[in-house]
Amino acid sequence: MSSLQDSLEMILDQMIEMQEKKTLKVACEVHPNLTPEDIRNPQDFNDLYLDPVFNYEDGILTGYLSVRTAFRNEVKKLSDTESD
Repeated sequence: MSSLQDSLEMILDQMIEMQEKKTLKVACEVHPNLTPEDIRNPQDFNDLYLDPVFNYEDGILTGYLSVRTAFRNEVKKLSDTESD
């Protein structure tokens, strides 16, 4: 992986980590003592599932995770093309 790819991967990882913390913080304001595992299934906590702020932050996190997946897939496709 090139240094640009490494840098982008590191930035995405940092963004995801910060958003995970923010999403958990918002979730705990709605429903105290939740764990990161709990918020992966917000439908188990009706007050959390219906909270618009939590859903907004969770949506941002989902978007970041999708960007990282798409980036990794593109890097893999490019490296597969270069090795042919």
